[in-house]
Amino acid sequence: MSDNSTDFPNDTLPSSAAAAAAAAAATQYNFPALIFGILLIVVITGGNVLVCLSVYLEKALKTTTNYFIVSLAFADLLLAVLVLPLFVYAEFQGGVWSLNMLICDGLMTMDVMLCTASIFNLCAISVDRFIAVSIPLNYNRKHVDHRQLILLSATWLLSLAVASPVMFGINNVPNRDPSECKLEDNNYVVYSSVCSFFIPCPIMLLLYFGVFRGLRHWEETRRAKLRSSIEACRKLQHAAVATAFPPLAGTIPGPLPMPLPRIIERDLAQSRLDDTGEYIQQEIPYPRQYRENSVPTVTYSHPKNRKKRAKINNRERKAMRVLPVVVGCFLFCWTPFFVVHTTRAVCLTCDIPASLMSTVTWLGYVNSALNPIIYTIFNTEFKKFFKKCFWSCC
Repeated sequence: MSDNSTDFPNDTLPSSAAAAAAAAAATQYNFPALIFGILLIVVITGGNVLVCLSVYLEKALKTTTNYFIVSLAFADLLLAVLVLPLFVYAEFQGGVWSLNMLICDGLMTMDVMLCTASIFNLCAISVDRFIAVSIPLNYNRKHVDHRQLILLSATWLLSLAVASPVMFGINNVPNRDPSECKLEDNNYVVYSSVCSFFIPCPIMLLLYFGVFRGLRHWEETRRAKLRSSIEACRKLQHAAVATAFPPLAGTIPGPLPMPLPRIIERDLAQSRLDDTGEYIQQEIPYPRQYRENSVPTVTYSHPKNRKKRAKINNRERKAMRVLPVVVGCFLFCWTPFFVVHTTRAVCLTCDIPASLMSTVTWLGYVNSALNPIIYTIFNTEFKKFFKKCFWSCC
């Protein structure tokens, strides 16, 4: 501005030059990044607040898995409140950092910590699911016990440990550029990427592979036990009918179709519905051939326990359907960032455009907005609560 004022006084500056100078000044600001960033903050905040409220208010959602999901939502919520506003402000100024470097170090600390907390929470969920499938008798489905408290605490303590070097001044390198806000120490960049992403992700994927193998084995065992129960009940009923009733004249020749205990019929009907992915809450009726004959049924000793276990397992299987989608979206959104981030630190001669770094960073932050959307699509209980909140607000 001082150079222009030397050549052209303010009152003699040509209008075209003034317009060009004003246009040049305007192009420094990235308005699309500002608009998208504000929308992203609103979506992340609203969606994750709804996730936390739904688990707090809905009794059906108070399960151990959902407590881990609340921890994940809380990490995303803190990201939207503490990290994204400063990041959007820097992007709006064309990637130029104009604030204090102490604020920059705080931003980097929270960024590393919350990103690490997100993936560690997903890893903790996979550990919790693996325990639920591997040793279901010792797994507490309703209340958080000491093992799950240790997992939840470890996710946040380890995340803080990964981010702590930034708090202790590792970013204070000589000849630091005050117009850039980034992690300055390349060794720390590699260390944090390995701890936050490249070690937990393979562990998480292996655990989920074990979870689904265990679910498949559990399903096969359940079906085999159901078939054996049906055969045993039919044999008992044939024996009871043969000893208690004489042959009736005028009946259909051959053995009568024996009515099964009601809980067995419900299990059969429920297993068919599970195969098709449907769920109804009405009472499952007897098949027609069983309703039409009046032979009494044999009493089944523990129907209530069987019914309760079937409902719990069915709910857990529904919950597990959403978790691979969450993990897949997380890997899709954050893998490009960590690959580019690590490559820039390892390969000092590589020319990585600033636009590419900005794009993969935005993609990583978008993941925090996707999780609540995934819950509404794939989880019936979350969907009901979100719909109720939407209609009550409208």
